[in-house]
Amino acid sequence: MKDPLEDRFIHLVRLAWDLRYLGVATRVELPVTSEPCVVVGEAGSVRVTTLFQHGVWVFTWGRGRTQRVDAFNEDAARCILKAAAR
Repeated sequence: MKDPLEDRFIHLVRLAWDLRYLGVATRVELPVTSEPCVVVGEAGSVRVTTLFQHGVWVFTWGRGRTQRVDAFNEDAARCILKAAAR
């Protein structure tokens, strides 16, 4: 049986690659005491993590509804990039 943390990692790495293709530096962090995340941009102003909600994986970078995007959305990286540019 696959560990849900493995699914999180897979989604985060895929996001990091998608952002890289868009020309953005990223870093995948696997801290011991908090959630795995992707740090977007050199300044690291946006930290993206994953959440399994209502049977769907989403990327989230804040608490608001506008700070979430379906992990399988083809434009997820662009949505996150737009948030990082603010």
